[in-house]
Amino acid sequence: MTDHRAPATGTAAEGPFAECVLCRKPTEHPESTKGATLCPVCEWQEAQRAACSG
Repeated sequence: MTDHRAPATGTAAEGPFAECVLCRKPTEHPESTKGATLCPVCEWQEAQRAACSG
């Protein structure tokens, strides 16, 4: 089983990582991050929605 908690870009040192507010999967952001955190997939989907609504 693979560990999906490791950051893809190395932005956070080591866990724990914040949960995505949409799908609850671990994000690339540390738990101490303020505001709504999104995983890379949800972040991309939100960017697509914003681009199409403009």
